[in-house]
Parts: sequence; C-alpha cells; structure tokens
Amino acid sequence: MYIRPLLMGSGPIMGLAPAPEYTFLIYCSPVGNYFKEGFAPLNLYVEDEFHRATRGGAGGVKSITNYAPVLKAIARAKGNGYSDVLYLDSVHKRYLEEVSSCNIFVLKGRVISTPAAIGTILQGVTRKSIIEIASDQGYQVEERAVAVDELAEADEVFCTGTAVGVASVASITYQGKRLEYKVGAETVAQQLYSILEGIKSGAIEDKKGWVVEI
Repeated sequence: MYIRPLLMGSGPIMGLAPAPEYTFLIYCSPVGNYFKEGFAPLNLYVEDEFHRATRGGAGGVKSITNYAPVLKAIARAKGNGYSDVLYLDSVHKRYLEEVSSCNIFVLKGRVISTPAAIGTILQGVTRKSIIEIASDQGYQVEERAVAVDELAEADEVFCTGTAVGVASVASITYQGKRLEYKVGAETVAQQLYSILEGIKSGAIEDKKGWVVEI
C-alpha cells in the first residue's frame, strides 16, 4: 500500500504568483515494485550532462521540481537499457547526488557512505531509517560528499526510497566504463532491507517508535 500526500495550488490565477487557494489530499494505492526489473538489481548510468538540482534551488523539497528536470535523462538512459540515472553535483560535476527517484549508498568494507543532505537531495524517510539501522548493526555511516571516483572501489551500491524500498545496484556505467558490484541474498543491502521490512511488518520488535497503530 503506497500512501502519498499531495498539496497542489487549485485557486484561480493567471500570473506568476502563489495560488490563492490550495487543495491537500492523500491518496492510497496498491503497488508492486517501483522498477520494471522487480527485485532484480539495478543497472545505473551516471549522467554528466543534465543535472537534477542545483545549490539554492528546490532539490531538497518533495515537489514536481524534483522530477521535471530528469525526464529527458531518464528517457535516454532507459532507451539504452539502463534502469535509471545517477546524477552528479552541478558545481564540480564529480560528487554523487542521487538517482532520479531515490537516494544512493556506497559500501566499502564496514563503511557506508551517502551524499550529505545540503539542499540538493531529498532527506527521505527510508534513507534516514537505513542510516539508523546500519549504525545499529555496527556499520560506520558517513553523510558527506561522495566522489564519483569512489564507485570504482566500492563493494556494494544500493538505493533507498519510499517507493523503491532498498534496491541493490548490479552495475554503474560512467564515461563508457561499466563497474559491477556484489548482489544477492548475502549482501549488506539485503540485510538492511530485511530488518526494515521486519520492523514494518511487526516480525521484528520496533524499539524506535516508528510503528504507529491505527
């Protein structure tokens, strides 16, 4: 069950200004896996021409401005057989930001790195949950600038998101070079996903106060 709140300007206005009236609604829908691959690992393409967000913009806000800039890049990547696009920062064009619809994590040894939320990426609740769970499992979690070059040394890469859940990445292609990563049932990504789903389903005791009875 996917639950999505939506706030949209619904008051009449022709000029460039805030709407005089807004409509807030929540819709619920049964859904399958977000990616057409299902639970199969993802194959990502690093985009160094288009940018999802810029400093001082609305990249850290859950709005349509997060998605309109990526549509052309996604269409091109999927046309070439990739699952989705991994974007770089717009200033240096060398630091990871996020995938079109989810956050990115890079694992090397016992260290899990993810781009810091500095206004250009979404601070997703699944991202936050996985950071806490990983820390509880003894991993060192770093929220920082993650250079694209670090992908070459990573053991695992995975994505997180409300609709995505936790998705392992099988490969990332950057400037014509394909990098491959560990996937499967024994991965850290799968371990963290199982714990998160266990808490959500009640199979694992919720000691964090995340579960709300309705």
